[in-house]
Amino acid sequence: MAPLQNYHVLANEFFTNRPTADIAQDLLGKLLIYDSPAGQVGGYIVETEAYLGTEDPGAHAYQGKHGRANDPLYGEAGSIYIYAIRGFYAFDVVTQASAEPQGVLIRGLEPAIGENIMRQNRTRPGFELSNGPGKLMQALNIHDTKMNYQHFADSSIKIIQDYAKIPRQVAQSQRIGVRTAAEWTDHYRYFVSGNPYVSKTRKRDIDFATYGWKTN
Repeated sequence: MAPLQNYHVLANEFFTNRPTADIAQDLLGKLLIYDSPAGQVGGYIVETEAYLGTEDPGAHAYQGKHGRANDPLYGEAGSIYIYAIRGFYAFDVVTQASAEPQGVLIRGLEPAIGENIMRQNRTRPGFELSNGPGKLMQALNIHDTKMNYQHFADSSIKIIQDYAKIPRQVAQSQRIGVRTAAEWTDHYRYFVSGNPYVSKTRKRDIDFATYGWKTN
């Protein structure tokens, strides 16, 4: 896909007034783009995780935790929350009102725009390019938190409503790397079944014909 110039970003209203788990599922198939210094890059969101705020033991705002590091999570719905974890950066979209610090982690991206640039940014073969939250940020070449608090209409990184793909099947599972009670881990990771850019996907589970998208 060639770089895009005319498109519509997802409105802030997309990210509020309904359960964050629903928002996480509805983000699958949406196109994420980043106008990087080297050129526009981006791809289709294929994996997400929902984090449900102060009552969620896996969330950064669990039990009302609020400090400098996670302050962007208390921002407006549809704003950006980038944070460093274990030596890499991860990208969250804030959901709900500022009094409800919930969010969706973008975990996997199927490259669609500027893949050659992405592979220069992250020199890993095949699907290893962007099949994980830290990997996709390396592929996009985002290594700081400068875009925190920004909305997509005003930011270099955007999730748009145009050109979306529709998953044939949305699967759900426990969140990855989060050790909490089963009620919080078992149901809040969502992904496009059969897509090779979903983290930890086995080769036998990949749909090489369609990558898990509806074709008509």
